[in-house]
Amino acid sequence: NFGAEMRIAIINGPNLNLLGEREPEIYGARSFDSFREELSALYPIVSFSFFQSNVEGELIDALHALAGGEGQRHLSGAEERRKDA
Repeated sequence: NFGAEMRIAIINGPNLNLLGEREPEIYGARSFDSFREELSALYPIVSFSFFQSNVEGELIDALHALAGGEGQRHLSGAEERRKDA
């Protein structure tokens, strides 16, 4: 449905708040904030929400809050993990 607003939630786990700062020779020098800005500029019709936490329980709470909403949800690799099970 091209008339509906597309919403994408990006949830980052532990230490991703340190992108661009921690070991840039391994993880790169780019901060996640610059990535967020680029995504929003490249896809202005998409409504992005971002959440990052170093606390596992907070990540679970964020996923549960999203799962309670309407629409499609995608958990990276979920289909592949089910096939391997």
